[in-house]
Amino acid sequence: MSGSANATLAGTRRDRPPYVSGGLRAARAGGPLAAVAAVFTLAQLVLVRPGMGLGWDETVYVSQISAHAPAAFFSAPRARGISLLVAPVTAWSSSTPLLRVYLAVLSGLALFLALRAWRGLFPTRVLALAGALFASLWVTLFYGPQVMPNYWVAVGALAAVGCFLRAPGERRALWGLMASGALMAWMRPTDAVWATLPLFALALYRRAWRSLLALLAGLAAGAVEWVVEAYVSYGGLAQRLKDGSAIQGGLGWHVAVTDQMRSLGGRALCRPCTGTMPNPVVTVWWFVLPLLAVLGLVLAVRARRTTATLLPLACGVTAAVPYLFMIEYAAPRFLLPAYALLVLPVADVLLRLVTASAPARRPVAVTLVALGLAGHLAIQLAVLEHTVGRTTAAHQAWARTAGELHRLGVRPPCLLTGHDAIPIAFYAGCSSAATSGHNANTTRTAVERTARHTPVATLVTAGSRPPAYARHWPSEPFEGLRLYHAVPAAGS
Repeated sequence: MSGSANATLAGTRRDRPPYVSGGLRAARAGGPLAAVAAVFTLAQLVLVRPGMGLGWDETVYVSQISAHAPAAFFSAPRARGISLLVAPVTAWSSSTPLLRVYLAVLSGLALFLALRAWRGLFPTRVLALAGALFASLWVTLFYGPQVMPNYWVAVGALAAVGCFLRAPGERRALWGLMASGALMAWMRPTDAVWATLPLFALALYRRAWRSLLALLAGLAAGAVEWVVEAYVSYGGLAQRLKDGSAIQGGLGWHVAVTDQMRSLGGRALCRPCTGTMPNPVVTVWWFVLPLLAVLGLVLAVRARRTTATLLPLACGVTAAVPYLFMIEYAAPRFLLPAYALLVLPVADVLLRLVTASAPARRPVAVTLVALGLAGHLAIQLAVLEHTVGRTTAAHQAWARTAGELHRLGVRPPCLLTGHDAIPIAFYAGCSSAATSGHNANTTRTAVERTARHTPVATLVTAGSRPPAYARHWPSEPFEGLRLYHAVPAAGS
């Protein structure tokens, strides 16, 4: 990096308060962050519970490298990073509790490292509070131990911004920036681009070429498999992006703000997003969060340390844009990267409200902030409990259906089609297939041919007509479904 570039980007160092120096002080500063990460891990194991079972998307990701079931259809928007992350467990074990424990521990460690990337940019107490705020959101606790990529994009984005700000003065931060970019792109390449747009803009403006190259190298390293796979299996990169857009309903101007609000009540996927809004007490934090983040920016401007506050705020905004204004549906996990970045200025402003108050008013400020945080935590835990209970019941229903199919003779090797075929097939140890829709990967003729020598079942919701190839198969009703099955005679 040139001297002028160092001087210009080093402006971020002028924004830094002199909080951390010396190995002993750094070690002490890591204690509160480690405590937050440890409590986060423990909370996942206690509140989400390792025995919850796998969700729809999880079965897709796990099945790619699984000792339990054949690989499910892998649609264009997906990336294999999360499948590879859990491969050390799924390659030899089908234990869901073991997988949950593995991810809970790993997600706690990742949160610690992401917060530690900000040492010297904010006081330790701010980082600890920011970590606690992010970790206590029901959506963070719910998805931390799940085989889903969004949490990992979130901690990658948090670490990337911190490393970017520290890179001018620390060569190790360049490696951290590269690793963080690789993690994000490994999990979701398109999300990684959105989350890092302000980093690119600032690096180009300040001619921070080393930081720019480190970020580009990290993103390229993480996305290379996804790009190569695009040409091998999806007809090229442009076609994969096009197919991914189509699966998401066609990317364009779609205001999904109210859809995201509806999902805050614990809906894992809101598509189509209809129904009433959750109780206002469930959504109030969603409005308070950006307001406090902007207030934090105002206070940072007055304190002349703007960059450390503005950059995570800007990256949080760009990470949220496609999911608030470009798709026609919502899922609360989509905004995890935005939440992870916005909690930094929020934590800063909350602590400033407490510590900067006049001595006579400080008890009032402490009481109000404490009551607000306690109420917020209670609401988050209530939504989490409701969501975990409902989700566990749904997963248990899939497991019961798989058991019923086994009773009917549909056992591995086998093939399932129809309603919820992908997750139920995983629970049954079968392959899954679809003749239409976004997951189409076979034809009616192929299903009929398979049924001559392999157990096949088609799952149809009660009252619906089965596909033509299954109309003459025997069927059984089971928990709101009708199970059409063809089990060839032994030796056929």
